[in-house]
Parts: sequence; structure tokens; C-alpha cells
Amino acid sequence: MSMFVSMRFRATPARLAPAALSAMLLLSGCGGGATPTTFDLSAPSDFGRVGGSRAALVIAEPTTVQALDSDRIIVRDSTGALSFLGGAQWSDRVPKLVQTRLVQTFENASRIASVSRPGDRITPDVQLITDIRRFTIETASGAAVVEITAKLVGDRNGQVQRARIFTASVPASAGDGAAAAQALDRALSQVLIQIVRWAR
Repeated sequence: MSMFVSMRFRATPARLAPAALSAMLLLSGCGGGATPTTFDLSAPSDFGRVGGSRAALVIAEPTTVQALDSDRIIVRDSTGALSFLGGAQWSDRVPKLVQTRLVQTFENASRIASVSRPGDRITPDVQLITDIRRFTIETASGAAVVEITAKLVGDRNGQVQRARIFTASVPASAGDGAAAAQALDRALSQVLIQIVRWAR
């Protein structure tokens, strides 16, 4: 089985339903080979306390493009084409995992009075809204790149209080699933710490 599975997103009809697209991508990676190894992402906990706040924060699930809204490790080549890294997958969809690790990182930092997800019956003072721009292994630079935009939105007035783009890059090879997953995890940890320190 080839290490990379072409996804050919440029040829996908614009109105193709997400479920249908996911099914197509899943089938494209099934060649009778071994079950992919599953990897997880971690929440940093060794950066100490980052100051206190009495705010109640709600963290929404990040938005992203269809290509990244999956449980597969994505590789981007020098032309911008995207492929699955064969034999490796995440334990959940990337946006869901990033949301969970964001919540845990804020908790680990003892940064705010309370942190929760939408639907937790918490009345927030502010919402953290994020978008995952990149979460890929870049073959051109030989790096795992994570790029996330973050906005702090007042819950009462709905106005954006602050916004910023956070990026981290860690050397990585697309030839090994475990190494690629570890590099993306390290890059994400750097971004999570940046977001927690920024959201003061």
C-alpha cells in the first residue's frame, strides 16, 4: 500500500455533501491493508500558571476546511496538493481534538475562573472562536505546520475584542506516521500555549 493516498480535492464538485466526501476519502484509502495506527494529541501542562482571571470562557469547536475536518494526517506537497499519510490516523476529527486540548490547556494553566464548551449550561463572559488554517506535514519545508486564528468575542455584545493568528513549525518527515504525528503534536502544543498566554 502506498504511503500517500491522493485526495484530489480540486476535482471535487463544490456541492458534494460532506458525508459523501468523507466516504469517498475513506474508501480511497482502503486497499485491504493493515488498520491505520491511531495517534492522539496532547494538552501542554508543564508551562506553569499564567496569571488569574475571573472570566468564564466558552471554547467553540474550531472551524476549518473540509480537507482538515477529518481524522487523517494530511500531507501538503510543494504544488499545494493534499494527500493522506497512509497507515496513520488521529483518535478523532482534528477540530474536535483541538477543541478538547484547548479546554484542557486552559485548565492546566489555571488561567480563568471556568472554561467550558457550548452546551455546558455555563453563561460565559467571553467566547474563544478559532479556525484551523493549517494542520499539515509540509514536504516543501520538511515541517509539521499548525496555524490557528483565534478571536475573543464578548458574549453580551458579540463584538470581537481581540484577534490573532498563531503559527508553529516543527521539523518533520512525511515518511513515518509516528514521527509525523509527534511533530504535529509538538507544533500544536506550541500554538496552544501561545493562545493561553494571549487570552489574558
